[in-house]
Formats: sequence, C-alpha cells, structure tokens
Amino acid sequence: MTCGERHFKPLVHYNKGGYAFNAVRLFLWLKLMRDLKFPVALVVCLLVGALARPVIAAEAPVMLEEMTSTELRARIDAGATTAIIPIGGTEQSGPYIALGKHNVRATVLARMIAQKLGNAVVAPVVAYVPEGSITPPAGHMKFAGTLSIPESTFEDLLVGAAQSLRQHGFRNVVFIGDHGGYQKSETRVADRLNKVWARDGKARALALLTYYDVTQEPFIADLEKRGYSKAEIGLHAGLADAALMLATDKSLVRTEALAHGPSPTPAQGVRGDARRATAELGKLGVQRIVDTSVAAISDFAAHGAPPTTSKASK
Repeated sequence: MTCGERHFKPLVHYNKGGYAFNAVRLFLWLKLMRDLKFPVALVVCLLVGALARPVIAAEAPVMLEEMTSTELRARIDAGATTAIIPIGGTEQSGPYIALGKHNVRATVLARMIAQKLGNAVVAPVVAYVPEGSITPPAGHMKFAGTLSIPESTFEDLLVGAAQSLRQHGFRNVVFIGDHGGYQKSETRVADRLNKVWARDGKARALALLTYYDVTQEPFIADLEKRGYSKAEIGLHAGLADAALMLATDKSLVRTEALAHGPSPTPAQGVRGDARRATAELGKLGVQRIVDTSVAAISDFAAHGAPPTTSKASK
C-alpha cells in the first residue's frame, strides 16, 4: 500500500466508474494536515498516490458452498445460470498421492472453469462414486481408503443434484468427472434428465466428457513430446496423474517420499512412475482441461450440441 492509499483511502471510494469523496472526512483530514504543518508537496503526494492506483473489481463468487442463499439468488438473477457439478471419487492412488485426489482436483478445476466462463456456479463435489465390488473387494477397493457406492445410487444422486439446481433457476447443468470409471454414468444421467426436461425446455444437462478425454490423449502427447515414455506417464498415479495434482494442490502429493522413494508397482495400486512429475508439467494439462471445457460449455450454452465420446479408463 502506498503512502497515499494508507492515509487517504478512508476518504474516498470507487462508485459507478468514478471516485466519490467523503466530504466531512476530507475536510477534517485537510485541517489535520494544516495543523500538523505538513508540507503542501506531501499532501499532494498523498492525494495523487491514493487516486493513481487502479481499482480492481472484486471477482464474483463461483463456489455455491461459499455463498449465502441470498448471494446465490443474486448471482442467478444476474445471469449466472450455468451450474457445474464436479465429480471426484475417494480412491487409492498408491503411497505418494492422497485419497482425495479426484475430489480436490475436480473442485479446483471446476472453480477455474467457472471463473473463466463468468456466468457459472460450482456445486459441491461428489466424493462418493462407484469403485467396484465391496465384498469381495475388486479394483481399487482392494486398497485401504477407497469408498464405493452402487452405480444406481450414484446416478440417482446426480439426478437429484441436477434437479435441485434446475429448481433454483439454473438453465445449463454440467457434469465434469475426474475419474474414467463413471463417464458412461454421466452420459446416462444427462440423457435421462434431458428426456424429462425437454417437456418444458427450461434446462438442459451436459455430460462434459471432453474434460476427461483431454487428459487421455492431448495431455499425454504433450508429455511424450518432452521425452517421457508411456510407461512413465502411466494410467493411474503415474507421472501424468501426479503432475496434475502438483499443479492443482501439491499438499496432496508426498513430494519428499516421491523424490527419494522407489517406484511403486501395480501391486501397490500404481501404474506408471511419478518420480519425475512437476507442477510445470501439470500446468500443461490444467490449461488444456480448462480451455477445452470452457469452449465446450460455451458452445453447449449457445447451441446445445455436446460431444458424446469418451476414452474412459481407470
């Protein structure tokens, strides 16, 4: 903060494109400057310094959980009629990446997408997803911490969340899934909702499969161009996975252990080698995810023609 801002800021505020003065405070301030025998040049410096700094408008809130009901209603009434439902999942990712990887990453990326769209709100992340048979355990359920629910329960949950958002005035409800295993469920739910919602045309649902697909081919190609092998990039908890996590929330990656520990094996729930992963590499994927998602959602809002393919995997 400049000297002008510190001393003069209480006297002025920015309103409708210009500065407005508090006349009483300004009079008292000028009197104080005179009584203290402040040099005229210093007084001018304070005034100019306060006004010279550009005013940056506060960014509109995008996270539904962080708003009050009144604030959310104001956002919807002001034109924020796209709702993003981020879908994560609580599952193992080996010894170096925390169990909440998908939940945190989906939330962070959804926030970035909504901020770039400007007219979107992000619903709470869906942390419970189908992960396979519980008893006997299959897939990721063989590892401690993975939580699984039936596919039908998962799809009903998405339907209920989307219907709630539609009831409150959202016109475009978008599902973004950070995990490959439930991409088909997203599509089924969107189709199910659109069949019902078509009766009055008030809202539409989109399973944004490109959010996930871009991490399976374009991002992998980016990494290969930089000399990383497919075996290293991996399919689960490998270099690509860890790099994206480092770029979105590095606290969920055990960086010290990753840097000095051995490469985990499939028996430990890992397919790939994350030891050379960096946040800089992850930012390549983040940029692709955000840009691709923003373009697809904008196109859907304008034309209602979503892509329907997915390269789903674990």
